[in-house]
Amino acid sequence: MSEFLIIFKDVILPVFILMAIGFFLQMKFRLDLSTLAKLNIYFVVPGFIFVNLYEATFGLDLFGKVLLFFLLLVALLYVIAFILARIIKINGGKRTTFANSVMFFNSGNYGVPVNDLAFRGDPFAMSIQVIMLTLQNIFLFSYGIFSLRAAKEGKLKAALGYFKMPVLYAMLSGVLLNAWDVPIPEPIWVSANYIADTMIALALITLGAQVAKMQFKKGLISVYISVLVRLIGGPLIALGIIFAFQLEGVMAQALFIASAMPTSVNSAVIAEEYKSHPDFAAQTVLFSTVASMVTVTAVVYVAQVIF
Repeated sequence: MSEFLIIFKDVILPVFILMAIGFFLQMKFRLDLSTLAKLNIYFVVPGFIFVNLYEATFGLDLFGKVLLFFLLLVALLYVIAFILARIIKINGGKRTTFANSVMFFNSGNYGVPVNDLAFRGDPFAMSIQVIMLTLQNIFLFSYGIFSLRAAKEGKLKAALGYFKMPVLYAMLSGVLLNAWDVPIPEPIWVSANYIADTMIALALITLGAQVAKMQFKKGLISVYISVLVRLIGGPLIALGIIFAFQLEGVMAQALFIASAMPTSVNSAVIAEEYKSHPDFAAQTVLFSTVASMVTVTAVVYVAQVIF
C-alpha cells in the first residue's frame, strides 16, 4: 500500500494537477486547441528531442538490445491493434488513431519518474528508460504523424510533408552534434533547455483542455479495448520478449516496467493537430493514465518478484 501511495503522490498526482489546470483554463478562456497542438509539435517537442539526444550517453550494445526489444514490442502491438480494429469494425482514420493509442506510451513525464522511483536512481536502469524515451519520440513524431496524414492525404503527400517537420531536423542535429562532440554556445543551450523543460507541462495542459472539450458518450468500447491492450497487453508481450531473449536483472525489470506506461500524451496532441478523432485520442490518454495507478504499481511489484 505504501508503494502505491508513493507512486500516486510522486507520479500520478503531478500529472493530474497539470491536466486540471488545462481543464479549468479551457473552461474559462476557451483556448485554441489547434494553436496549443502547433506549439507542441513545431516548437516544444523539437527542442525536447534535440536536448535529450544531444545529452544522451549510452553504449551501442545497450542501445541495440533496447532497440530490438522496442521494435518487436511495437510491431506486435500494431498487429494486435489492427486485428482488434477489424473485429470491432473501426475503420479509416480512427483505426490509425486507435493503433497509435496502443503503440505509443508515455515514456517521458510518466516513465522517467517511475523508473527513478522503482530503481532508486540506478543510472543503468535510467539509461534504458532514456533510450525507450528517445525511440518513442522518434517513432511518434515520424510514423505517428505520417500515419495520420496518410489516412487523409495519401502516403506520398504525407511522406513529403514529413520533411517539412522540425522534429526530423531536431533528431538529426541532436544525434550528429552528439556523435561529433560539437559544443553548443551557452546562450543557445540555455534557451534549448528552457524549451525542453516546457514540453511536459504544455502537453499535459493541452490534454486537460482537450478533456474539457470532449463529449463523453456511452459504449466507449474502442477506448476500453485500447486501454486494456496498452496497460495489460503491453506488459504481457514485453514479458514474452524478455523470456524469449533470456534477459535478466535490471535490464529485464526496466524494459518490463517501461512497457506498462499509459498512452502517450503526445498521441492526443498529434491527433488534435491533424483532426484525427482527437476526442477518442484524449479519452484513451485520460482513461489509461487513471487506470495505470493500479496496473503500473502491479507491474513494478511483479518485476521485483520474478526478475
